[in-house]
Amino acid sequence: MAKDAILDGVFAINKPVGVSSAQVIRDCQTQFNPSAFFAPMISHEKEKRMAEGSKAFNRRSRNKKELRVKMGHGGTLDPLASGVLILGVGSGTKSLQSFLDCTKTYETVVVFGASTDTYDRVGRILTRRDYSHITKNMVLEAMESFRGRIKQVPPLYSALKMEGKPLYEYAREGKPIPREIPTREVEVQSLELVDWYDPGSHRHFWPTEEADDVERQFAEKVWKQQETSKSMTPEEEKEEAEALAAHEAVKRKFESDVDGLVKDRPPSKRQKKANKPQPKADSSAGPMMSGALGQTPSVDNSKKGSNLIPPTDPDASAPWDGPGPPAAKIRMTVTSGFYVRSFCHDLGAKVNSAAMMAELCRSRQGDFEVGGPTCMEYSDVEKGEDVWAPKVAAMLAHWAQRGNAPADAAPLVVDPVQVASEAVADEAKASNGHEPASVRPPPDAETVPQSVEPEAAVQTSAANGAGAATLEVPTKKEDDEVSWNGFQD
Repeated sequence: MAKDAILDGVFAINKPVGVSSAQVIRDCQTQFNPSAFFAPMISHEKEKRMAEGSKAFNRRSRNKKELRVKMGHGGTLDPLASGVLILGVGSGTKSLQSFLDCTKTYETVVVFGASTDTYDRVGRILTRRDYSHITKNMVLEAMESFRGRIKQVPPLYSALKMEGKPLYEYAREGKPIPREIPTREVEVQSLELVDWYDPGSHRHFWPTEEADDVERQFAEKVWKQQETSKSMTPEEEKEEAEALAAHEAVKRKFESDVDGLVKDRPPSKRQKKANKPQPKADSSAGPMMSGALGQTPSVDNSKKGSNLIPPTDPDASAPWDGPGPPAAKIRMTVTSGFYVRSFCHDLGAKVNSAAMMAELCRSRQGDFEVGGPTCMEYSDVEKGEDVWAPKVAAMLAHWAQRGNAPADAAPLVVDPVQVASEAVADEAKASNGHEPASVRPPPDAETVPQSVEPEAAVQTSAANGAGAATLEVPTKKEDDEVSWNGFQD
């Protein structure tokens, strides 16, 4: 590899629990921006801008501190979840769209006996049900009904809208929803019970906070409706697709402005005025529901997307008397649009009890897999350029070579010093190694690729040369990403 080569493409990182997807990008950029590895990319863009004329360059300079390596991710991974987060760098961000329609493999831990408003362990308790009758064989039998193509109802407090209003707003206001929540068709390609935890043998506890009476009543009404829920009509499918697109547009705006919050120098007088602290949010307004958009975090915290999930207290007392409920670790491979939270909740109902998601790991997305040669450990990023640079180089080299291969090509044989892996060919039909054919997301796409690309960013197009660098600059805006589960980033 030439010393001054400009490298871009797609790779994956193993995101830990408690860190948002946008925070992973910020942490990567903290290492990538000043590195020798990405210096050719930065230098190339500087030269290009200066060649445009000093007036245009100086005008841009007023809106930036420094050029930054452009990055994005191929689908938000919730702070509660760990696992594969696909990242694009430079012109590789153009390929992120192609990862929407690929299959994903998840491992989740389901704990029985209670349900929450967010269908997971960080929500508030809605119901408690008897669990003394639940056995391993009963759960295995119930799992059979989730195989293949199934109808699934989105989580109670998802960001989906009905008549232009998110479901969680109906719940917060104590208003009935206009009609029952329609089901969505998804596919479970494989489903297996990995581990069974007998009562008293695990520490997957329920949360201790309780939902209020209004929320409980709302949930009971919705669940009764779901017993006779119907599939979406074409009109409802269109409405849901538009609602999802609108919600994702808001998420993209939050993420596109994210680097305006991370300053390397004191802000200007104008920025200080714009960044004037706002009154603190009233905590009595209620909890952050799944899919809700919360308050903008403080602008002076570059780690605002970290530590979003409270750690498990090893000394905490169990929230039940006796040995408690059983739990199960389940692995599944599913298509786009599948809600793991809904699966956990519905599995509890199938065994005549209740359940919630306690843990979630996305172990595979497309051909990117935790522990594989194209998925780097998050901890490697902070170990410095000597550690991450060879790994990123190998992963980007793999991306470039698989991109030039036909979709049905055999596994590539790559220089072992760089990388040794199978071709990643199913998720992006690349024509030149960097820009795959456009892939339209299905109406039930669960996320869209997020590109941390402020409005002031300047991209070099493919017309300027294969592998041309695309970088970003920070803006003055204060918005930020909020995850699908409503956690502030």
